[in-house]
Amino acid sequence: MKVQVISRDVGSALLVSALFMFLSILVSFANGNDSALAALLISFTITFTVGIFPFIFVRDNSAITTREGYCVIVLSWLLSFIFGMLPYALWGGPFTIVNAWFESVSGFTTTGATILDDVEALPKSLLFWRSSTHFIGGLGIVVFLLLVIPNSSQMKLRLTNMELSSLSRYEYQARTNKTVGIFTRVYFGIMAASFVCYLLAGMDPFDAVNHAMSVTATGGFSTRNLSIGAYDSVTIDLITMFFMVLSSVHFGIIYMTIAFKTLKPLKNEVFKYFMMMLALAAIIVTVSLKVNGIEQTWGRSLLSGSFHVISYATTTGFGIADNSGWPMLPSALLLFVGIWCGMAGSTSGGVKIDRAVLLCKEIKFRLQNVMHPTSIHEVRVDRRVIRQEDLAPHILYISLFLLIFLFSVVVNLMIQPDAAHAFYGTLTSLSNVGPAIGDLGTYASFSAEPAGAKLLYTLDMFLGRVEIYPVLAVLAMVFSRGDK
Repeated sequence: MKVQVISRDVGSALLVSALFMFLSILVSFANGNDSALAALLISFTITFTVGIFPFIFVRDNSAITTREGYCVIVLSWLLSFIFGMLPYALWGGPFTIVNAWFESVSGFTTTGATILDDVEALPKSLLFWRSSTHFIGGLGIVVFLLLVIPNSSQMKLRLTNMELSSLSRYEYQARTNKTVGIFTRVYFGIMAASFVCYLLAGMDPFDAVNHAMSVTATGGFSTRNLSIGAYDSVTIDLITMFFMVLSSVHFGIIYMTIAFKTLKPLKNEVFKYFMMMLALAAIIVTVSLKVNGIEQTWGRSLLSGSFHVISYATTTGFGIADNSGWPMLPSALLLFVGIWCGMAGSTSGGVKIDRAVLLCKEIKFRLQNVMHPTSIHEVRVDRRVIRQEDLAPHILYISLFLLIFLFSVVVNLMIQPDAAHAFYGTLTSLSNVGPAIGDLGTYASFSAEPAGAKLLYTLDMFLGRVEIYPVLAVLAMVFSRGDK
């Protein structure tokens, strides 16, 4: 394994974080050198120095193996977490080492869970850094790296194949090394559009840019304690709902719809299932909120129910109401849609609705084989035949997700006595949703959770964001005996 190849690429990832730390420093200057200036200056200096070091002392080598590729992916994320926690830890306040680590991991993985009870107490520069971690993590640390690698490089081709799962490449209809450019253009386009819409709806520019970064990354960090609900604006609520859905749709579908000026890509079977899931869940939650007297009018019930279903299903985690006192049915539905969430090829986390569709079709396929063993049956998605060998990794992923969830809950129960927190917190962390239900709901924080539980949640966030396989690959390399 070539350490020089890994070190240069990981260094590139750190330079991305350093760039946004520098932007946060500019925000501090613009706000009269606020209290986070020193913390950001020190963090920028350390991160930039470590990031640039390999480019000075290590020779460039574009060749990369599969083993090195997985190491680049995992180490880029882990070191970004570590250096990303520096501004929090150096600023102090509620940020102990564990809390700073939690906030950093939650930001980069676009989970959106927080240890802050009073978000508005943070200086604006630190709020901007907090939102920046969403922006970096939503596009993907490795995707930033791929942007500076020439299209002809075999390294770009190999890393793209590793960073983007086969599920996410179906709808791009472009060569593999072009999908990064498509993903990036759509990502920046959604952010720019949401920023303009927030401005027109009455948000000040600082809040607008922070929420635009957060909604595009389906992250959920807000500059306000009451999240989107602080604005008490139906217009802002609707804008946020629209862009949460847009950011959780396969970016290839969005690109093709705009580039070819046709609605044909919206006939995608997985997209239809995703929209049907949102609509059905929103109706059930709406009726439940009204019947149980949580909301007084049908209009408010529809807005609150639809907003939170979309927020959890897209794994964004914004809120416009406190869901801690909601009945079990709507609460359980929020957790359910948060597991299956948005489409592959978007910024949403979770298992992905694509895998849910494949699972249902595989079950149907097996039943047909049992009932009609002499007939020929196939698993098809949008008239495309899915071979069993291509289907197996996705069914296995669902099994791994459930196994990791159960294992994490058991470990969490050893750390804390609250079974509800262990269950809800683990599920929303692994799904990258952020807020859960009950005491860990939309307006709550994870500040009171034990330190051990917070560390466990961050592990789940990481596994959920990188989709498990790269971490397993690196662990297999670590524990394997020599090169094979």
